[in-house]
Amino acid sequence: MEMRERQYAVTPRFDGVDVLRGFSILSVVLLHTWIRMHFPGSPVNQVMRGQLAHLFLRNGDNGVTVFFAVSGFLITLTSLRRFGSLGAMRPLMFYRIRFARIAPLLLVLLAVLSLLHLGHVEGFRIPAKTTTLPRALFAALTFHLNWLEAVRGYLPANWDVLWSLSVEEMFYLFFPLLCIALLRLRRGLALFVGLLLVFAAMGLFARTVWTTNPIWQEKTYLGGMDGIALGCLCALVTNQLLRRDEVWKKAWSWRLIAIEFVGTAMILLIAVWPPWHWMRYVGRSGTDGTVLALGACLVMVGSVVRGHAGGRWMSPIRWFGRHSYEVYLTHEFIVVWGTMLYVKVSRGPLSLWFFGILLLTAPLGWVVAKYFSEPMNRRLRGAPQLDRSAEEKTVAA
Repeated sequence: MEMRERQYAVTPRFDGVDVLRGFSILSVVLLHTWIRMHFPGSPVNQVMRGQLAHLFLRNGDNGVTVFFAVSGFLITLTSLRRFGSLGAMRPLMFYRIRFARIAPLLLVLLAVLSLLHLGHVEGFRIPAKTTTLPRALFAALTFHLNWLEAVRGYLPANWDVLWSLSVEEMFYLFFPLLCIALLRLRRGLALFVGLLLVFAAMGLFARTVWTTNPIWQEKTYLGGMDGIALGCLCALVTNQLLRRDEVWKKAWSWRLIAIEFVGTAMILLIAVWPPWHWMRYVGRSGTDGTVLALGACLVMVGSVVRGHAGGRWMSPIRWFGRHSYEVYLTHEFIVVWGTMLYVKVSRGPLSLWFFGILLLTAPLGWVVAKYFSEPMNRRLRGAPQLDRSAEEKTVAA
């Protein structure tokens, strides 16, 4: 096992994937800041409006959709590299790696939120009419906080972000079991691919016709699983393409660039949301999430197979991508207290407050990653200690 972990530790990062995650986490932070800025008398809608404001401030939900696609892609591709094949999956090792990456920071976050709730701190107390603290903790630890919110209503901001973890953790729970159950059969790969296609198709209906509950439409398991399933499918394709020789990759370089371009265009179509008449049908049918996830997958396929290394000018975005988990779980502290401070002082351009809140999420995420989540991840995995230069080059799946 140690040898497998050592081989995994030196797997190079995928810069294109980090860029996608970076833009996604930035969009999440900006959306949550925009939502918090909607207090009585706020100038946010007067100062920040129009198509440009929509692009920068209202794409947080789309960012989560991209996260789902990235998660399916990375989990599948790294599992193929770690175990040799998905049929050779070792569930206990898989769960251990996932636990090491997710659980330490999540448990600390829940402990801090519990203390803030018990201390009646403004912005962090769970309303009694919504649910109790023990019930919220139970939901967060058993992967159904999204369902709890659909039934009881939204929880405070720092709790609410955990809904997407419920979807991803359900994927982590069943993924290795499905791999073993299907991919060891005679026609297992065909069954596995067919099941992924079924999940990809069901996402459309889960977000639209299968429920009238607006919260559940947004946070349903199946509504997020289509992006995850598409990510898994694209990882299978990518793994096959990575086996081709360098002559083939060089000959196909322009085609891979074209694939990335098409994927980027699909992402921008949903992110910009141009005021074309037919776009309303894209939204009503739920295909916007599928188009977005597929676009992200095409970008990942093209960039990973090409082995393209990102330039320095994108390094800040890649940094946010590498630390997206830490920033995602901690950014609401900055957002909540930052908007409270703005309400109190009400000075300076609103755009600078948005920018300042966004920037402050970085040092908090860095401290949490460097001094807690990364050391705990290595310790719980049992992986060898890495020097800092090697650590920066590893895949954080």
